[in-house]
Amino acid sequence: MNIVVCIKQVPDTTEIRIDPVKNTLIRTGVPSIMNPFDKNALETGLQLKNQYGGKVTVISMGPPQAKEVLREALAMGADEAYLVTDRAFGGSDTYATSYILSEAIKKLGSYDIILGGKQAIDGDTGQTAPSIAEHLGATRLTYVLSLKVEGDKVIARRQVEEGIEVVETQFPVLCTATKESNKPRYATVKGVMRSFRTEIGQITLADLPNADTAKMGLKGSPTRVKATFTPKRTANCVSIGGASPKETADRLIDMLTEAKIL
Repeated sequence: MNIVVCIKQVPDTTEIRIDPVKNTLIRTGVPSIMNPFDKNALETGLQLKNQYGGKVTVISMGPPQAKEVLREALAMGADEAYLVTDRAFGGSDTYATSYILSEAIKKLGSYDIILGGKQAIDGDTGQTAPSIAEHLGATRLTYVLSLKVEGDKVIARRQVEEGIEVVETQFPVLCTATKESNKPRYATVKGVMRSFRTEIGQITLADLPNADTAKMGLKGSPTRVKATFTPKRTANCVSIGGASPKETADRLIDMLTEAKIL
């Protein structure tokens, strides 16, 4: 079974700088981590490999520094890692990113299951992974808690508002994981040593000759960030006093009732 896991490097602090021209995050020099939900997706892939056999390949789109999270994935147990990077990919929105990643996945060859986190903590859109499935024509299942394989079928338990939904589908399938899906494993010393011995492949625009460049980068992105700012915080404080705790409580109840909160 060939399992592809899409991971993303995201900022680890609130110290986020914005490019004033592109209105996109400046990631260079900012401490970063693997997107937590993507780590849940990776753990799902590693569990499937342990149970059914196969190979886990991790792929990430970003600048050269994104190799750090790819090495972390290798240390956790992934077999192969690829960085998708090119100046032509810069400024891509979720649509362009998902298109580029789908073309890179095609470049890797056949796949049975594609995994990703339900969303990235820097953008919180939850659009990229499902859009990859759309570009590839694969079935997509979001908010997956667990997966079971029976022959050529995949049985997934999904988290929905009403509880748990059980869905059965065929390969190939793309699934997104949540923090409730599992508890990601820690990298072992042996795994860390192996990660530094493993070569990380690189996929650039030159490796995707059949891809449509009109769907890449800032020019290929149908959405634009017009402005990024921190909202002004305003708060009013009202001091409620009384001759006794009961009187104070009564006044509070009256105010809350008048405001139609109670």
